[in-house]
Amino acid sequence: MLAEDEIVLCVDEKTSLQPRPRVHPTKPARSGNNPALVEHEYARAGALQLFAAFDTRTGHVYGQCWERKRQAEFIAFLTHVEQQVARTTRTIHLVCDNLPMHSGKQIQAWLKGHPRFQFHFNPVHCSWMNQVEQWFSILQRKRFRIVDFASKSDLRAKIEQFIEQGNQHAYPFNWTTKSVAKVMADAELKLAA
Repeated sequence: MLAEDEIVLCVDEKTSLQPRPRVHPTKPARSGNNPALVEHEYARAGALQLFAAFDTRTGHVYGQCWERKRQAEFIAFLTHVEQQVARTTRTIHLVCDNLPMHSGKQIQAWLKGHPRFQFHFNPVHCSWMNQVEQWFSILQRKRFRIVDFASKSDLRAKIEQFIEQGNQHAYPFNWTTKSVAKVMADAELKLAA
């Protein structure tokens, strides 16, 4: 059981988020069954990497966008998280995948000076166990259905706005024995195929 002075944060990155400014503006849907008209031509304007941590107890999300995805950016993100989490929180459990970026030498050196953090790595091919992936799915459906941002700075602002607004109404994802059983049954079907 998790103590009051401990939190669990599910951490991962949503990479290569491209603004894709359209050559011509998207036209909104008209009345009736007419869909929005999205220009198929777009300009390339670089990409951002979103680092996010989902608090399993509250649903609060910590997030930052970076130009690159390396240990240096991950350490900067963890430093941001450390500053945001109350000092009364004794232990910050991080659930993440076992990429070199999450477990490399720079991370190991950083952890020696930050004893509040404890890493827990989910097994290979089990990203579904990391609840931030569910949050990424919500972000994808609600903010990125039509990727049409003027620039990287516009994209960054919209992501930050989404996180801020979401945190005002944050809620945890409650896994039940029924939902876990469903996921495990789906996994068994995939393994049998």
